[in-house]
Amino acid sequence: MTDTPKLARGYRFAGIHCGIRADKDRSDLAVVVSDRTASAAGVFTQNRVRAAPVRVCQERLPRPDARGVIICSGNANACTGQQGLDDARRMCAVAAEAARCAPEQFLVCSTGVIGRHLPMAAVEPGIRRVVPVAVATAGALDQMARAIMTTDTVPKIATREVEIGGRVVTLTGVAKGAAMIGPNMATMLAFVFADADVAPDDLAAIARRSTRHTFNCVRVEGHTSTNDTLLLFANGAAGGGRLHGTDVATFAGAADAVCGELARMIAADAEGAQHLVTIDVEGLRDDAEAYRVACAVADSPLCKTAVFGADPNWGRFVSAAGYAGVPFEEEQLSLWLGDMLLYDHGVPRPFDAAAASAYLKNNRSVHLRLKFTLGAGRATVWTCDLTHDYVTLNADYTT
Repeated sequence: MTDTPKLARGYRFAGIHCGIRADKDRSDLAVVVSDRTASAAGVFTQNRVRAAPVRVCQERLPRPDARGVIICSGNANACTGQQGLDDARRMCAVAAEAARCAPEQFLVCSTGVIGRHLPMAAVEPGIRRVVPVAVATAGALDQMARAIMTTDTVPKIATREVEIGGRVVTLTGVAKGAAMIGPNMATMLAFVFADADVAPDDLAAIARRSTRHTFNCVRVEGHTSTNDTLLLFANGAAGGGRLHGTDVATFAGAADAVCGELARMIAADAEGAQHLVTIDVEGLRDDAEAYRVACAVADSPLCKTAVFGADPNWGRFVSAAGYAGVPFEEEQLSLWLGDMLLYDHGVPRPFDAAAASAYLKNNRSVHLRLKFTLGAGRATVWTCDLTHDYVTLNADYTT
């Protein structure tokens, strides 16, 4: 993230406090408005328990004429029955009225505590206040990013500029997420706003592809949320006409880059985390096998606590690979911690334990590499360590 991120053209942002949260110093309502109709598509949680805003967005996407999204934090509007659906649709209707468009052109997201009805007496006036104050500035983008935070410690913003067909296209990404992060998908909430003209079906395919290689590769504790949502907008404000062929592929690469940066930010800001852990697995029969092994290591509490404690107990990483359900022999696996080879084709290697411990202790970002000899399959997964603060934060979340 830069200090003054580039903004995709034709979008306005805002974030305010409306009263969902008791703390008046914390904003809890955000909006993004496109000045023109935009293609929009999304990818959503695969949890069978889906929040009301997820259901509403799924009903409306993909579409060619979206105008914006209204987002609240502090209340997930999940497990809230028909009233929750009514409230989510009402949020869209009120935002659309303020933006002077049809209710179906607005999307909605929520994040926060599950099982509580929205305080609509506060939310509706808040929406009427927040939409008119939305502006196209970096400061407003920052306010929007902060308004969607829950246990995040920092706002998450990523931008990319890419030249396509002789014109510069800008993608502005925003995300929140620090826990309840597991696969299918692991983003909590993420938004990418682009000023290219992309067909809705192409945008939907790009969203699915980017998710597989970015947000689905973030794991904090393996808990798939009820509210996970990625929304992509493309409003064509950069000019030049609709993208086709290789131009769509170029745009998709930029979307991958934005989503990848946001995904790493989520892993780095995981609740209580002191380490961002990158796990590279290579040399298996296919990418799916590599992903299974990487996820087994990422999800292991013993592996995560070893990183937290700066304990180079490499047997935990090897044994996690061994129960991933992928067939291999011990001599087909080697393991590196940073640039230190600890386990070489099934045989322990002598290493400086103090240096290995110092690597874990002194580096915020650490790297594990597991290399097999069975093929070209590879995967990268981002996770974090498991700390005392994570337990405290989640033990006290609602009490």
